[in-house]
Order: sequence, then C-alpha cells, then structure tokens
Amino acid sequence: MGTILVTGGTGNLGALVVTRLRAAGHDVRVLSRHAQDHPVDLRDGSGLDTAMAGAEVVVHCASSPRGGDDVAARHLIEAARRAGTVTNIVYISIVGVDVVPFGYYTVKHKVERMLEESGLGVTILRTTQFHDLVAMTVDALAKVPVVPLPLPKGVRVQPIAVEEVADRMAELAVPAPAGRVADMGGPEIHTLVELGRAYLAATGRRRRVFALPLAGKAYAAFRRGGNLAPSHAVGQVTFADFLTARGAKAAQVRG
Repeated sequence: MGTILVTGGTGNLGALVVTRLRAAGHDVRVLSRHAQDHPVDLRDGSGLDTAMAGAEVVVHCASSPRGGDDVAARHLIEAARRAGTVTNIVYISIVGVDVVPFGYYTVKHKVERMLEESGLGVTILRTTQFHDLVAMTVDALAKVPVVPLPLPKGVRVQPIAVEEVADRMAELAVPAPAGRVADMGGPEIHTLVELGRAYLAATGRRRRVFALPLAGKAYAAFRRGGNLAPSHAVGQVTFADFLTARGAKAAQVRG
C-alpha cells in the first residue's frame, strides 16, 4: 500500500494510530503544526500540498473543540483533490453528532457531510466519548472553587478506550473506502455523576458531587441518550479498568 497521512498524528488518538500503522510496516507521514518532517497548518492549508503528494490514504484525527474543523476539512479535501492519488479519507467522528445540537458536535456532523459530498473515497467511524474525556471534564470542573462539585444531572456516557479506537482506525486505513461504518461504543453506560465520583475517589480527592440540572436543547438531547450506542457496545476496557491502569502508571512515575 502507498503512503498514509495521519492528521493530528501527535495527538491523543493520532499518535496511537501512527504507532499501529508503522508497526504494520506502512509508510506513514505525521501531519501537525509542530511535526518535524511534515509541518502542516490545517487552519490555512499551508504545507498540505507537499505533505499530500503521492499519498493514498488520509487518516483525519485532527480536531479542535474551539472550532475550525470545517475549515480544516475544506483545506484537506481541496489538497486531496489536487494530489489526485488519495483513494480513502478515514475520519473519526462522534456518536450523536446528528441528533445532539451541541456546537462541537454540529461542526463534526458538518465535516461528515463535506467529506461525503466531496466526491472522494471516504470512511467515517463514530465512537462514544473516550475515557480520557471523562477524566478531563471532571478535572476541569474540580478546579472550580465550589463544594460540592457540579456535574450535569441525568447525563449518561458510554466511554471507550482510545487504544481500542486506534486499533479500529488503523484497520480502516486501507485504499478501499467503506463509507459510514458501524459505530463503536464503550462496554458500559453510567451517569456522568457516577463516573465523576469514581474518578475523584481513584485520584484521592474527597469532594461531594452534586447533580446539577441544566437547560437547553443540547442538554435535553444528552439526557435522551443521543450520545450513546448501546447496540454497539464493542469496547472491552471499562472505566474502572481505565482508572486502575491510570493509577498504576501514576505510581510508576512516582517511583
């Protein structure tokens, strides 16, 4: 197989995808703003044509909750058309982007449509939230000087291990596009409040958690479970497993 490009190849998911593809013997180009070999800025498209030259597959992992994913996708699509060699763009999306009117989700859904309408070969994988995202959310909220810690009431999540998603993305990085493939969900569904309590306990923080009711269409959609994929609970690593592994790694670092 020809060269594979991985956007966001130094990020949480992208770096794992790169490792798997290289272990399988593929020629991989890592695209990011700070990459040594192929520095690319998807916000303005600079460096894309050089990086894209001769590429056969693009694995698009780059994303920003701060916005601009649609702009980045437009630059990527245009560069792929100019290259003329790309047969498959593999895109990582999120379960519920089409039913949860949350800003970041809305843009991800727009990118899906842009890719599908581009005339290029496309593979789209939607997954539920990563375990890491739950941890990051709780960590961010824990910085607020409020006791107890507020977490959205009635919101359930189905977290999945980023390593398992990386395995699937690497499998899909082949010349033949597969369109929209089956969603991936984590093995268990819990409320965010339950996972928040578990995470705080595992990290040794004694803070009471308060289930905070919110308002708005996005919150209502989350409460209805628009972000869940119970019929696609293919993940094996539970949130408890994630916490155990995270704790073991932290203990190892402390020495």
